[in-house]
Amino acid sequence: MITLSSDFGSPYPAAMKGVLLQHSEARLVDVSHEFPRQDVRAAAFWLREILPYFPPAVHLVVVDPGVGTDRAAIAIEAGEHVLVGPDNGVLLPAARSLAPDDEAFTVYEISDEDAESSTFHGRDVFAPAAGVVHEQWRDEDALAALDDLTRTDEHVELRLPEPTIRDAAVVGEVLVVDGFGNVITNLPGYTVEGCEEVDVNGQTVPVGETFASVPAGQWLVTVGSHGNVELDVNQGRGDEAFGLDAGDDVRIEL
Repeated sequence: MITLSSDFGSPYPAAMKGVLLQHSEARLVDVSHEFPRQDVRAAAFWLREILPYFPPAVHLVVVDPGVGTDRAAIAIEAGEHVLVGPDNGVLLPAARSLAPDDEAFTVYEISDEDAESSTFHGRDVFAPAAGVVHEQWRDEDALAALDDLTRTDEHVELRLPEPTIRDAAVVGEVLVVDGFGNVITNLPGYTVEGCEEVDVNGQTVPVGETFASVPAGQWLVTVGSHGNVELDVNQGRGDEAFGLDAGDDVRIEL
């Protein structure tokens, strides 16, 4: 299969699918086209969490605020997967997750000299490349043999920020806010284990294993399926209650 991820909304992904179907008979699966617009870090986080659940596939990712600049287009072979997208770091956390050993993934630069587009590389550069890669990458050394791919050791790095963990407090930041308003931080879930309540930026909040551990409308701290601390409201929006958005600082006193 080929998966598609972008911040395009609609209808632009349909054009990419049309191009893919010209180059490949792959089954096309949408991950999301509603990633926060031009937010490379948010897309990188979600891809890291989602793509490892797929069987071997080619993953086409277009969250590309640098389209039209001199940023490169790349393909990354990571374990049994290949990721295709812009060289802005968006692919790297997922690549490390799919091939945990940093030495186990290989980066190729994609030539886009023939592309007649400066604004829609998703359709004109990345989709054709993903289609060709899908048809050939399972063959031994197929990527290395493709004329439009050149192995490179130079690429934009992106690592999600690490928190500061002390005996009585953990300090980090908000990575993303999901569609339910749940505030997902970079604080590891084990830091709140055994706590009945904690102080979040000066506000005392109960800790619960599930949303239903507190009444509807009440704030809570919990650990999401991704293993990170979340700041939530049962049947409400945590971002509005806590007044937090992606990139904001979070300090939890234990």
